[in-house]
Amino acid sequence: MGLHEPLHEPKRLINAARTGAAPGNAVDAHPEWTLMYRKGLSRKEIAQLAKVGFSAVAYHLAGTKALDPGLRAEHRAAAAMIPATPGIKRLYQLLAMVESRGRYPSRDAEDPAERELAQWLRRRRRDAEAGLLNRVIGEGLAVLPDWQRKPGEARREQKWQCRLQQLTAYRAAGRPWPRANSAATELERELGRWLSTQRHKFRQGELSPARSEALDAALPGWLTGRKGANPKAGRLPALSE
Repeated sequence: MGLHEPLHEPKRLINAARTGAAPGNAVDAHPEWTLMYRKGLSRKEIAQLAKVGFSAVAYHLAGTKALDPGLRAEHRAAAAMIPATPGIKRLYQLLAMVESRGRYPSRDAEDPAERELAQWLRRRRRDAEAGLLNRVIGEGLAVLPDWQRKPGEARREQKWQCRLQQLTAYRAAGRPWPRANSAATELERELGRWLSTQRHKFRQGELSPARSEALDAALPGWLTGRKGANPKAGRLPALSE
């Protein structure tokens, strides 16, 4: 087991929280605290990172150790291997949060500890863009999907995927391709505008290959639409801004 073993075995690290449950299927109220302790952080360090009282962490871990007798030994072994790398504790805190909550920290969160962690991750993204990211921290962050994607980009991608799903369901219901103009409903108008925009971006070479492939897979014929189904049909709807 090497110095950076927790960073070089992503699956083991991410699964270390036991999917948020203690042995015997008992629910772990704070799986992120348990994971940080399992990976070598002390009770005091966890309390400082989580912005909570020491007694709260100590009480939680006492109950968790009673359910998992091997936890103390794992903690001691991991503590002996924590590299002296600035930010390593924040990294473990981030990994623990993503594992337990299924999302990245938000700068708008009510929890001050989460806001602070979001700012830390933002700085690491900037370091990565500038080529200044610490190697060990980079290896640890690499186990997280799309960690370098900025929140705004993630929201836009989520919105795009939502529109794709809406249009897929719309077509699966037996409806013709939606129109941006002369639409019968507001939903048809919105989907028609979105589809028209995707066609325009494709023709201008501005649509990413991933999105083009997603459209091809979910909506065969999306590029031609009604015109492809009926050669005598009129023009495609005008592009929506």
